[in-house]
Amino acid sequence: MQGRRRAVAPAQAEAAGRAVAGHLLDAAAVRMAERVALYAALPGELPTRVLFERLGALGILRLLPRIRQHRIEFARVEDWDALRPGGFDVLEPPDAYPAVELSAADVAVVPGLAFDAQGNRLGHGKGYYDRLLSGDSASLPRLIGAAFELQIVPRVPHDSRDRRMDAIVTEMGLRWIARRA
Repeated sequence: MQGRRRAVAPAQAEAAGRAVAGHLLDAAAVRMAERVALYAALPGELPTRVLFERLGALGILRLLPRIRQHRIEFARVEDWDALRPGGFDVLEPPDAYPAVELSAADVAVVPGLAFDAQGNRLGHGKGYYDRLLSGDSASLPRLIGAAFELQIVPRVPHDSRDRRMDAIVTEMGLRWIARRA
C-alpha cells in the first residue's frame, strides 16, 4: 500500500487534498466543530495543508499531533509554518505549544495505511493512534479516516484494541459509517 500511495503524482495528490477539504467542509459535523484535529502528511499520505488553511478561514481551531514519550498529544496551531520536523520527520507543533485533550465535541481527521468500508483502519504499526483512541467511545471525537480512494480495501485486519472510524473521506467523497453521523 505504501508503494501505491507513493505512486500518486504530486499534482494528483494536491488535487485529492483539495477535494477532501471540500468534502469535509461540506459536512455539518465538521463545519460546526469548534476544534478539528488533523495531521501533517508524510510523503505519500493525503495532504492536509489546504484543509488546515480552510478550517482556519472559518475560525475553526486546528490541532496537530506530536509524539512525546511514545504517545500522541495534540496542540493548537495557528500557522502551518510554525510546525517543525519531529519524530519520523513528521511536521509537528513546537514544545512551546501547550498540549490539549481531545473531546467528544471535536472532530479528528486520522491518517492510515488502509481503511475498509466498515471503518476499520490499518495504521503504520506503531499503535500511536490506537493508544490515543482507546477508552470510552462516548468521550472520543468524531473520527474521520482520510485517505486516497486507492487505500480503501475490502477488509482490514482488526481486533478489540482498534477503534473504528465514524467516517472515511477520500477524493471521491465522505462516507459516514458508524455512530454519530
